[in-house]
Amino acid sequence: MTRLIVVSNRVNPPTGAGEESVGGLAMALAAALREYSGLWFGWSGQSTPTFTGQLSMQKIEGVTAATIDLEESDVEEYYNGYANKTLWPLFHYRTDIAAYDRAFNEGYQRANRRFAETLRPLIEPDDLIWIHDYHLIPLARELRRLGLKNRMGFFLHVPWPAYQVFVTLPGHRQLVESMFDYDLVGFQTEDYRQAFEEYVLSEAGGEKVGDDLFKAFGRSVRVGAFPIGIDAPDFARLIKTNRARRMRDLMTACTVFRHLIVGVDRLDYSKGLEERFTGFERFLAADPDMRREVLMLQIAPVSRESVEAYQEIRARLDAISGRINGEYADVDWAPFRYVNKNYRRDELAGIYGAARIGLVTPLRDGMNLVAKEFVASQNPEDPGVLILSRFAGAARQMKEALLVNPNSPDEIADAIRRGLAMDKPERIRRWSALFDNVQREDVTAWRDAFVDALKGVEERRTALAS
Repeated sequence: MTRLIVVSNRVNPPTGAGEESVGGLAMALAAALREYSGLWFGWSGQSTPTFTGQLSMQKIEGVTAATIDLEESDVEEYYNGYANKTLWPLFHYRTDIAAYDRAFNEGYQRANRRFAETLRPLIEPDDLIWIHDYHLIPLARELRRLGLKNRMGFFLHVPWPAYQVFVTLPGHRQLVESMFDYDLVGFQTEDYRQAFEEYVLSEAGGEKVGDDLFKAFGRSVRVGAFPIGIDAPDFARLIKTNRARRMRDLMTACTVFRHLIVGVDRLDYSKGLEERFTGFERFLAADPDMRREVLMLQIAPVSRESVEAYQEIRARLDAISGRINGEYADVDWAPFRYVNKNYRRDELAGIYGAARIGLVTPLRDGMNLVAKEFVASQNPEDPGVLILSRFAGAARQMKEALLVNPNSPDEIADAIRRGLAMDKPERIRRWSALFDNVQREDVTAWRDAFVDALKGVEERRTALAS
């Protein structure tokens, strides 16, 4: 029987209790693993002074999870270093802060080799291997070196940068070459797939065979766009829960303001938070009659606190939010709330449902599921307006949102003004089209499309050879 082996940097299967805290991606992968009697393998999040490769196995809600602890040097060089100081900024077009340190790359290769050596004994000949995200790009190469011949797919959740940006990475050719050890490579959007194609044809001297098959480095790989979605049925359930209703009622009970503007992002320099804050500030400056009509709530849980760039962005955001309230608040009212804490998904659903405007303005994003969750949370009879960065992957599917250049605070301010003034028929028309897409192209459709494509790789190659 064919099993599905999912590999990711961290393992996060639903626990049954408090599922509202687990993301839609984890729910979808867990459902696939239950269907295929599969295994979810990755890092435990814990460190150990010396790497042992000892596996921790547990079964959670029908999903077998296998985790390992990483050596402290691996955490520093592989995770904090190459993954988060080199690849993350590079893939988000921040070459100015990308750190190119040879020790980081060595740690990245070492950690992937250790993942492969620990995972290899768990794999059976008919298993499908599905590897996730930029942390684990070389993992297929390491598994092939250990003799594995199984079909292996890779999905990149973040953007793939333009050719001119990617070549600034030392060792870029070796990284792409390792991707040709996969049978299928998936990207969030057609734009990212085309950027990868440009690199293969221009830099690697590869060739395109058919619509989606590329040859280079003496091997071939199928490449496709698989836009991820949310778990639409599950989110429909969440917005009806008592916790979601209480949060929605809490946000609408205040009589000081009429319209809630909400943003929810992990605290990260790629999310465009400085420009977003400044855009709201300019809206307040230009529209004095609206100052007591609106409240902007920005939820930004802190992450990667040990990385200097994240410490710097947090300090700047603290300063801007303080400046806004210092300038425009009154004794009984403040226009801006900036919160650095996590909320459950059902609580967020209630907040989204109370909002007149959802501000989703990353400078660059692989997809951005907050945009889709905001749409799924709206009242069909009186929906809010989504303001969305044109540089988020979601913009390719969600053209009925108000699309903005996230680098322009003035454009953000104009979109806030337009969204608040939009009449109900237009809001309903735009929301209906957005909601239709959220339902059709949900996380289950994404999962099934990728797994079906991976299952069909062998047959396709046989047909191509004949």
